[in-house]
Amino acid sequence: QLDDTAIEAMITGRTVLVTGAGGSIGQEICRQVALRHPGRLIMLDQCEALLYQAEQDLIAAGGGALICPVVADVTDEPRMREVFARHRPALVLHAAAHKHVPMMEPQPGEALKNNTLGTALVAALASEFAVTRFVLISTDKAINPTNVMGASKRLAEMVVQSMQGRPGNVTQFVAVRFGNVLGSSGSVIPIFRRQIAAGGPVTVTHPEVKRYFMTIPEAVGLVLQSATQGEGGDILVLEMGQPLKIIDVARQLIELSGFRPDIDIEIKIVGLRPGEKLVEELQHHGEQYRTTKHERIFRFVASGTPYDALEGLLSDIRALLPQEKSVCKQGLKRLVPEYVPYLD
Repeated sequence: QLDDTAIEAMITGRTVLVTGAGGSIGQEICRQVALRHPGRLIMLDQCEALLYQAEQDLIAAGGGALICPVVADVTDEPRMREVFARHRPALVLHAAAHKHVPMMEPQPGEALKNNTLGTALVAALASEFAVTRFVLISTDKAINPTNVMGASKRLAEMVVQSMQGRPGNVTQFVAVRFGNVLGSSGSVIPIFRRQIAAGGPVTVTHPEVKRYFMTIPEAVGLVLQSATQGEGGDILVLEMGQPLKIIDVARQLIELSGFRPDIDIEIKIVGLRPGEKLVEELQHHGEQYRTTKHERIFRFVASGTPYDALEGLLSDIRALLPQEKSVCKQGLKRLVPEYVPYLD
């Protein structure tokens, strides 16, 4: 159950900026924000094609009068400054990120540039332009990360916590972590559906691999709820239920499609991919676990990076961008000590 009054009070009549608006999560954030009658909805994405489709879907749903599509890259400082100066958002929902674990593994600099430095830029502008609330969409892969994507998101969380201490800051910064969402572009469900339609095989990385799952609308509803609950500097975690075995998900989808697993459609075990865990965690070592007003949202309290150390951290990250991937990963481990890099 969501406290819709609090969510509406945060959104109704205000200018809301959603980054990564063309992605699976970003599109649903835009849809749910539009339902709460914002004064203006700024839909920002670097991919023109995805943004156009997201805009058309909202227009078809009757939200056309509210929306302003903006093509921009969250790492482009002059362009992002122009967006903040022109639109003056009260709420920023930052979903823009590179999210595909295997794709980011061989190109760690791109994950750091987009996920960490992009977050740092958008967060700094949010503070400078006195945005009321800034919400970072994070991931359970940021916890004791074993891949570049997770480590880059962990650094993004550290940046956001640090920004809370910026002198004169009035913005409330919150990060929200959740697991896999059903049906998002990179999740297993669409991949399995395509494999079943092609007659198989359905590929599973490991017979024991498990993941936490939520539907996209459910996750986004809880993200909006989290934004109303979080105090500045919080990392909030969504209660994801029990993790599901991916092989069981594959079997059920095959059966739901009218076939018999391993008879009509083969299930093929292909091995864990670089940086992949058997089971994701939802809590860091050294984080305390507290309840909030909502039974499915939990608060972790951990000491963040002090603001006066932030510029040094960002300089260290920038220095890693041009490095060869194994050097970049080793440098990343120095910045995120709990990160266990996959070194090929």
